[in-house]
Amino acid sequence: MAAETLGLAVVRVPGYSPHAVSEFTIGLLLALDRKIHRAWSRVRENNFALDGLVGRNLHGRVAGVVGTGQIGGLVARSLRAGFGCEVLASDPVVDEALVAIGVRYVEREDLLREADIITLHCPLTPETRHLIDGSVLATARPDLVLVNTSRGALIDSAALIEALKARRLGGVALDVYEQEAGIFFDDLSSEIIDDDILQRLLTFPNVLMTGQQAFLTEEALTAIAETTLESIRAYSAGEPLCHQLRHQPTRPGAG
Repeated sequence: MAAETLGLAVVRVPGYSPHAVSEFTIGLLLALDRKIHRAWSRVRENNFALDGLVGRNLHGRVAGVVGTGQIGGLVARSLRAGFGCEVLASDPVVDEALVAIGVRYVEREDLLREADIITLHCPLTPETRHLIDGSVLATARPDLVLVNTSRGALIDSAALIEALKARRLGGVALDVYEQEAGIFFDDLSSEIIDDDILQRLLTFPNVLMTGQQAFLTEEALTAIAETTLESIRAYSAGEPLCHQLRHQPTRPGAG
């Protein structure tokens, strides 16, 4: 790593907002399923009609949680204990506390095929890139609701559009996007965005998108600042850095 060569320490801020992201995930799901975003737009124009606003209960539906780390575990717990969903989970590590409240761990392929709702909370790796692709969407439950607050490239955006056009999806809520670099975190309201896939996604009435907002709470920002300042203090004092990143040399023969 170049930083180590220059004598610099690189630190990270881990786990600063699991509650923020998990709560936002549930918020997106509720807004999408109950069409709250569409109702809000109507009411602003003094349209109080209820036509087209029929939603669905979360209670009793099958929710699939891909990844049950800090964030996914909180989402699974909320859906199971809070809303009474049947929750399927997929993760290499089984959380026994979730099993104790009725969450059922299954193979990822079974989860993707059986769930009415799928929410993604796994890291982006070569294995999980385009985890949700055309073949998954073709075999998923009719009217699947898909929520992604993790990494944009977990979903093949072009395949997602085709599934939406074919009316196979009940709804999609995204806080991340595969090609978000250069778009998210900027005000482009007066610009022409040269991204046909993003612009097409925004035309669907059953797609709800936000711009990587899930982490953004006062508590999360405070945790980021406090952890960063503690790392600076420890470095200045010559103490070990709890969250230092270190270069892992490639093993001989590794690909």
